[in-house]
Amino acid sequence: MKWILILLLFAYAPSFGQNTISFTEGSPSPKARLSDVSWIAGHWKGEAFGGITEEIWSPPLGDSMMFVFKLVVDNKVVFYEIGHIRQEGETLILQLKHFNGNLTAWEEKEKTVDFKLVKLEGNRVYFDDFTFEKINDSEINIYVVIEQKNGSKEEVKFNYTK
Repeated sequence: MKWILILLLFAYAPSFGQNTISFTEGSPSPKARLSDVSWIAGHWKGEAFGGITEEIWSPPLGDSMMFVFKLVVDNKVVFYEIGHIRQEGETLILQLKHFNGNLTAWEEKEKTVDFKLVKLEGNRVYFDDFTFEKINDSEINIYVVIEQKNGSKEEVKFNYTK
């Protein structure tokens, strides 16, 4: 299933943009609270990678905002993501895990993909190579830097509406 995602990423081939910021190791993450990102909560739908994408984000509860993501192509689930934005001390961290359509995990049991908070600015929340942008109460953009099979990196834009 991973090879299908890789093929989809190559087929999509978006241009690399300036909507994401990389975390500099050794730098501190800024102070932030879940209330700063609570506008992400909702049931969001969009299109990407030749299919339909869906993200469902819960409001803050228990020091986290959980989410699920699903990509459906040709009426079949290609993959899921499950994760959260979690309060970690005085800052936030975005963590997720990937699963094939049959719920077999991509990452090892104890591993997560982690994105440290880089900056909060106006209508944007910048995690490491992962940005949330509020357009209005019913539209957001998510920008993610994805490493391609050849080692190059591409910024992918997901546009979602409620």
